[in-house]
Amino acid sequence: MTAIRVGIAGAGIAGLTTALSLAHRGIASTVFERAPELSEVGAGLQISPNAGRIFEALGLTAELDRAAVLPEAIDLRSGQTGEPIASLPLGASARQAYGAPYRLLHRADLQSILLEAVRNDNRIELRLGAEAKTVAQTRDGVTLSVDDAEFAFDAMIAADGVHSTLKSAVAGASPPRPSGRTAWRTTIPIGMAPRDLPHERTTVLLSRDAHVVIYPVRGGRLINVIVVIEEDWGDDSWSAPGDPDVLWQRFDRDSTRYISRLTGLDLQWTRWCLTEVAANGAWVDGRIALVGDAAHAMLPFLAQGAAMAIEDADVLARELSNAPVADALQRYQALRRPRVSRIWKTARQAGQIYHLGGAMAVARDLTITAIGGRKLLRRYDWIYGWRS
Repeated sequence: MTAIRVGIAGAGIAGLTTALSLAHRGIASTVFERAPELSEVGAGLQISPNAGRIFEALGLTAELDRAAVLPEAIDLRSGQTGEPIASLPLGASARQAYGAPYRLLHRADLQSILLEAVRNDNRIELRLGAEAKTVAQTRDGVTLSVDDAEFAFDAMIAADGVHSTLKSAVAGASPPRPSGRTAWRTTIPIGMAPRDLPHERTTVLLSRDAHVVIYPVRGGRLINVIVVIEEDWGDDSWSAPGDPDVLWQRFDRDSTRYISRLTGLDLQWTRWCLTEVAANGAWVDGRIALVGDAAHAMLPFLAQGAAMAIEDADVLARELSNAPVADALQRYQALRRPRVSRIWKTARQAGQIYHLGGAMAVARDLTITAIGGRKLLRRYDWIYGWRS
């Protein structure tokens, strides 16, 4: 097949993974990122085995394991008392069942790993401070406008996030929409954390109209905390400052004693509007394709947003290596959309279950305890055990 060259908008996890996946299959690409430098942003990130196997195939196993924490379990607990509801075993069990461990990383650490790999690959050109503004296509190629210059490619991949600039070039793409929820994030140095704060594994605290996720990152030196609440707030910022008084008032100290102790700590919080992009829209138009959040931003209740972008990158690269561009992109969409749509809907349903209150929450907790953590984990085999 004739060699092709691919343009990629966005140097986040989706864009960098796409570039590396293409290079792994001998396809050259240019990545455009409007930021002049890739700074440390975000907080924790969960890389489940379905995504971890893709990184391992790219030769990144050692780098990931140096940066990651490998939790032994995901613990579900009461937001009122902190008492356990169920524990889903990970550790050696996950590695044996799914062929890769469940990893916890700081987002900046993963981006640094990907960035170093990109810079060490001569098939990838990275252009920082270069904003991809518009893209036009003909039957034979695409032209990307970047600042005052134009670049020609055989295909253009929009990996530029939930508020994608290039999405307008894909007819029928789903628009972003606020979910009515916000995520509040902070990290706590291990030496400053309360002694009884769970930090060696992933802990999920369930509460009415809210939940909290706690897990270690950076070799256990930091504890990552995410509080998701029902809240109508439309700021588009990735990390707007969050007033801790809002959280303190949000959690009644009688009904959510365990969570209120956490939100009452003197911490620096950032607030992020959780925005959705329905997965059933168009992802592809001719030689232009959307990947990751640009195509299907989802709620974080299954911790699969980044994983779906990583899977997208792998399948897209494989198809481009096997077929003419337009056919390959259509096949990418056909292969990916059913799985992502199912996960997108399942994440939404999980959010409803997590945020139950009153008698329904009691029934939920009793049901989860009766099922048990091992059987609960098996319900995610179709997610974690996926192979492209």
